[in-house]
Amino acid sequence: MKKRIYTYDVSLVIPVYNEAESLPTLHEKLTQVMTENGWSWEVIYVDDGSQDGSTAWLEDLSERDPHVVVAVQRRNFGKAVALTTGFALTRGKYVATLDSDLQDEPAELPRLFAKLDEGFDIVTGWKKSRKDPLSKRIPSKIANGFTSMMTGLQLNDMNSGLKAYRSNCAKSLHLYGDLHRYIPVISHLNGYKVSELPVVHHERKFGHSKYGAGRLIRGGFDLITVLFLSKFSTRPLHLFGLLGAIMLAVGMLINGVLGLEWLGGDRGLHERPILLLGVLLTVMGLQLLTMGLIAELVVSFMQRQDDPLHTIRDVYHQPDNEAISVESPTPSNEVESQPYA
Repeated sequence: MKKRIYTYDVSLVIPVYNEAESLPTLHEKLTQVMTENGWSWEVIYVDDGSQDGSTAWLEDLSERDPHVVVAVQRRNFGKAVALTTGFALTRGKYVATLDSDLQDEPAELPRLFAKLDEGFDIVTGWKKSRKDPLSKRIPSKIANGFTSMMTGLQLNDMNSGLKAYRSNCAKSLHLYGDLHRYIPVISHLNGYKVSELPVVHHERKFGHSKYGAGRLIRGGFDLITVLFLSKFSTRPLHLFGLLGAIMLAVGMLINGVLGLEWLGGDRGLHERPILLLGVLLTVMGLQLLTMGLIAELVVSFMQRQDDPLHTIRDVYHQPDNEAISVESPTPSNEVESQPYA
């Protein structure tokens, strides 16, 4: 069996955006959990354009704690991009994500990793007793139900910040916009085994939520994006080509019938307004076929050029931590590979 090389047992990925007050307590809790379980570990804080002192505190922490890696993004790209950046830097066999606002409980991590050991590729935390206002809980419940109905993946909490992954599953995710809301769906559609566990959820102690009411509308569009990309992201010609072929065939059929009637001298083409529809369908069909071929070229090019680390401005870590490299992570110890590696 092939071996996959890892540096750590666990890599933690924490997106940070203006959470300076929460970070000291969060890091203390993470350190306690990792130490008590005897894991080798790293924590990757991805600072997503914070303006409240989070960056300075994290830079200082990286000089004091060899477990810490800090990736500072060039600007605020959003949580989805921050997660993708963090995943690309991980060197652990297992990967976990938590929000940096102290609402997720680090002590739940051993249970999530134990669930991975049962053969799952991603385990999401279900905030069964969610400590958020009703104005957030009701829309979230509706969104989760609708998503489950549309995708066939029966989960109670798609958008939980507390998740555990096998490394290959985490690194397969290339997120943008608000697609982090559908990580379990994307993983499921890519063939990974998804599970869920009820977890403890805390009230927010500092600051306020970064998400507004418009997230439901954006979430709906993002779900359409996920479903579309799952079927046609690597084969756009299958969509545009099918529509184009249908339009082209109907257009040519109309024009062919009209042409035969004109040759038979029955009626002049100027008396047949449907001629315009035939010409229009023919032209649109050819255009869609061309768009499909162009899209195939774009997909092929993007797959070769993809670089999830282009958003990083700086990376801070201890000088002797030689395994860190923005260009090419090089882990040092071996464990057995998992499916889809």
